[in-house]
Amino acid sequence: MPGGRLTQQERRQIALGMADGLAYAEIARRLDRPTSTITREVMRNGGPAGYRADLAHRATEHRAHRRKKTAPRSAEAPPQPHGRGAEAVREFEEVFTTVMMASGMPTMMARVMACLTLTDSGSLTAADLVQRLEVSPASVSKAIAFLDSQGMVRRERDERRRERYIVDDDIWYRAMMASAQSNAQLVATARQGVPILGPGTPAATRLENVARFLDFVSESLARAAEQARDILHTTPRTPPTPRPEPHPSATLMLNFSPEAI
Repeated sequence: MPGGRLTQQERRQIALGMADGLAYAEIARRLDRPTSTITREVMRNGGPAGYRADLAHRATEHRAHRRKKTAPRSAEAPPQPHGRGAEAVREFEEVFTTVMMASGMPTMMARVMACLTLTDSGSLTAADLVQRLEVSPASVSKAIAFLDSQGMVRRERDERRRERYIVDDDIWYRAMMASAQSNAQLVATARQGVPILGPGTPAATRLENVARFLDFVSESLARAAEQARDILHTTPRTPPTPRPEPHPSATLMLNFSPEAI
């Protein structure tokens, strides 16, 4: 399997595959590359709808040039428990981060969230995050404040009175419910505009249709999250059955409030 950076020709093949509606795994198979490499490449360069081969190539060259001027990242990835491959974990963490960024989460918040989620304990201190992510304490503090405001992390004091940041089993349930509530507020606001614009007018009809659509989606999302909540608290005894890879246009639907940034 070839290593190293993607070539410009490979990026053009990725763009063609995306245009043809191919899944990341199929594009990766044709290029003899890991699926994670293709996922990360697309998510870092415009996402499924905005990926352009030439722009992606120039952006990658620019990032590589900029990295040469900064302190290098630790040469070796930290050792991993349970026989995990350290480099594979690091690569997956980057992919997970970029997917959350594509859903609307700011960069540093996504990095912190991925770092917490991929630890077995689901719990780290500010010092742990600074060391693992090689960022400033101020960056970690801002990211935690944002995630806390969104209900994505909680804070606790450990036996040494240090503040620990924790992701628990219900974070994704809360995120889905917050998204449903945000949609519900938009539904109510849209319907307030119908009598103002005049019932039956094109603009009012458009607003009413938007409200009906989002009302149905938010109710369905909240109901599905409630029904599936117990899944977050189960411990599988056997490896889960692999699901088909989603189409490249599939994106995690979460709402992140810009006022909290």
